[in-house]
Amino acid sequence: MPTEILMPALSPTMEEGTLAKWLVKEGDEVSSGDILAEIETDKATMEFEAVDEGTIGKILISEGSEGVKVNTPIAVLLEEGESADDIDSSAKAPAKEEKPQAEAAPKAAEAETPEAGYGRGATDANEATGKSDSKAPAAPKSQKGERIFASPLARRIAADKGLDLSQIDGSGPRGRIVKADVENAQPTAAKSESAATAKDAAPVAQAAATGPSADAVAKMYEGREYEEVTLNGMRKTIAARLTEAKQTVPHFYLRRDIQIDALLSFRSDLNKQLESRSVKLSVNDFIIKACALALQSVPDANAVWAGDRILKLKPSDVAVAVAIEGGLFTPVLQDADTKSLSTLSAQMKDLATRARDRKLAPHEYQGGSFAISNLGMFGIDNFDAVINPPHGAILAVGAGVKKPIIGKDGEITAATVMSVTLSVDHRVIDGALGAQLLNAIVENLENPMIMLA
Repeated sequence: MPTEILMPALSPTMEEGTLAKWLVKEGDEVSSGDILAEIETDKATMEFEAVDEGTIGKILISEGSEGVKVNTPIAVLLEEGESADDIDSSAKAPAKEEKPQAEAAPKAAEAETPEAGYGRGATDANEATGKSDSKAPAAPKSQKGERIFASPLARRIAADKGLDLSQIDGSGPRGRIVKADVENAQPTAAKSESAATAKDAAPVAQAAATGPSADAVAKMYEGREYEEVTLNGMRKTIAARLTEAKQTVPHFYLRRDIQIDALLSFRSDLNKQLESRSVKLSVNDFIIKACALALQSVPDANAVWAGDRILKLKPSDVAVAVAIEGGLFTPVLQDADTKSLSTLSAQMKDLATRARDRKLAPHEYQGGSFAISNLGMFGIDNFDAVINPPHGAILAVGAGVKKPIIGKDGEITAATVMSVTLSVDHRVIDGALGAQLLNAIVENLENPMIMLA
């Protein structure tokens, strides 16, 4: 029976995408791991790999199509011995088979489980790319006589291992059993994880629908001149996630002023010495390092909210907000506490450049326990940042400004002062613990040499 190739969920927040380009045509033979198409998500343009081997029987969605919902059939794959005549009429009209949102959500979540791999389609795309010389066994049937749908590769592996396919739950399109299912033989765990992911994703979809309707808002401005801007995938995701964050995350805020004259002087000296290596450290590089070391000093604050539990991380994985046209990314610097300032600087420049080109892979902007949002370069003195779930906190950084202060000798003097605000998730970090974390950050920035110890 021909197999429908479905629009994959290439990121946890993807609900629809643009089928930018087909890299195969009807009649082409493909193997597991072959690149089928380029798909634009809400974050980046990514390659979509084949899960099964077979022949492309029909392309259902033309390249350049926008707003293609996740799990919509985009092509039909023929197995050995099948022809285009075997493609039924329902596969030729995917638009008429649009599923209700409630049904589509679990499918999307199922495609996003770690076993399937983000960016690799709706099922496991880590299968071997080579074809087996042995012919796949005939399609098996359940005890009730119903056909069990499984890929040819999965049937061969099951036969070699003596596995009963009727006892295995499939993670592929329409419950199809693929290679990973027969190799892992953990259908119950995969199923429960998919259900949990779908349940966690529900508030995001609901959050995007809050507020007055578009028609109601437009009616308020009848007779006034305006331009209507259609939301792209990134803006929709930002709206949903940050609405969810403000509605569901109990924020509280801690504020401090940091004297950074010593930091500016130390940075200037280092940059002179690093000039021969073409390295130029920014103030933000020091902030990243200071936060990473502070998370190690206050390990209980290096944590994220996981629904019904708290996950305490051992490494300091710090996310940094990067503004791009039409939105923002938060690429993650993993193990930031162990890296030198020059390494952090180089990695941050690379991530920021690729973020602006929308070339980041999902694993480069997912994860982390803590984030930094720096608007100081725009002249903003101070602000409150919204926590990016599931992070436990985010540091909002303002500009360094010359201000009069009272020195240690009691006399009024001038200093460069940078205002910061720590937004904290009270479910993860209590007030006193948040204060300890912020104090550790301040200590590192006001005494920058200790960060090299």
